[in-house]
Amino acid sequence: MINLAARTSGIDNAILRRALPFALFMAFIAIDEGLQIATRWHWLSVPDTVVYYLYPVKTVAVAALLVRYRGIYRELRLKDLLEWKRTAAALLAGLLTLALWVSIDSTLSVTGAPRGFNPTLLPEGPVRLLMTLTRVAGAVLVVPVMEELFWRSFLLRYLIDPDFESVPIGRLTLSAFLITTVLFGLEHHLFLAGMAAGAIYNLVLYQTRSLAQCVLAHAVTNLGLAVYVLYTGKWYFW
Repeated sequence: MINLAARTSGIDNAILRRALPFALFMAFIAIDEGLQIATRWHWLSVPDTVVYYLYPVKTVAVAALLVRYRGIYRELRLKDLLEWKRTAAALLAGLLTLALWVSIDSTLSVTGAPRGFNPTLLPEGPVRLLMTLTRVAGAVLVVPVMEELFWRSFLLRYLIDPDFESVPIGRLTLSAFLITTVLFGLEHHLFLAGMAAGAIYNLVLYQTRSLAQCVLAHAVTNLGLAVYVLYTGKWYFW
């Protein structure tokens, strides 16, 4: 009985430490969405730039949790990136996802089309530069780690077996694949693009058996998207 209780507690802790960074990230998004709704319905008048200043707080807070719990993320093996053929495939998958992302513009949001992050609305100089760099760093260094730990390390395996750490990285079932693909899409305003991305990252996991390769593919997509947005000014992609 004691061993069973200890095992259950261990599973709960493993879930918490993969879900908490994601939950915190989503809480900040909920604040943003709430402010948009309040502004749209004329309950409040909140300039877009007010929410911008929450992004560094969100990024640092989520990054702090990831660093705090880094010791338990044993499935995130950076040495996997030394397997150059799989790494090359992950890079190509990230670029393919980017191409699909900027080609699919269907949205799903209670607030209408996403307003995105437009740095030109910020004061010129150090503030604009710092906020833009923070946005890129968060999208490339924090979000891929946080999301891949939640979606493909935790949830995908949990849907196969609640004792998810007993499920090998890269094992898939059709139901787990479809559920995580749809939910990943619903997490994003561009939900069809999000579903395509979720499917591709799931396939990267299946083909490479490596969470690090999924993080790499995700980071390449987000870095490419940041470059694309800054070059074209299509801020709604951010």
